[in-house]
Amino acid sequence: MTTTTERGRAGQRADRDTHFEVEQFYYHEAELLDDGRYTDWLDLLDEDLDYWMPTRTNRLRRQQAMSVAARGEAAFYDETKESLAWRIRRFDSGMAWAEDPPSRTRHLITNIAARHVDPADHPGFTEDDLVVRSAFLVYRNRLEREENVFAGGRTDVLRRAGSGLLIARRTILLDQNTLLSKNISTFF
Repeated sequence: MTTTTERGRAGQRADRDTHFEVEQFYYHEAELLDDGRYTDWLDLLDEDLDYWMPTRTNRLRRQQAMSVAARGEAAFYDETKESLAWRIRRFDSGMAWAEDPPSRTRHLITNIAARHVDPADHPGFTEDDLVVRSAFLVYRNRLEREENVFAGGRTDVLRRAGSGLLIARRTILLDQNTLLSKNISTFF
């Protein structure tokens, strides 16, 4: 049996200072997204980013394990840093009709829980990196009457980079399974 001291920090809750650092990181990210500073937001993403938002379906209680699409199945987002950068360049090109005029958004991030990575569960990461779960509410308004509210949760792996953090993995799970919005061009 492996004890906590033998495992180091793997899987352990982050200390108060680290938790505060993570909160401030997320509040800064929300500010960048709400201000439409997408190029600056890209700087918070690691080069090997995996940004994934699977679809979900309604299932009976006994089938809940199948309610979220698996890798390779339908997803709203299955992106890399490069593909997100392409989307952002498209916003400024005048060719992204879904964002011209641009949306106004408000990202509310809460229920942040940070743990040190267990490298056995996340190959390629170290105990200095963090697995962070958070809840979000994103309000989006566009044109005169187009309003959307997205609620859900995120599970991120934040990688230590120099003196800061970068998002290396993000899995976004919306609480709704049928989106009533005309499009989904919002980043979460």
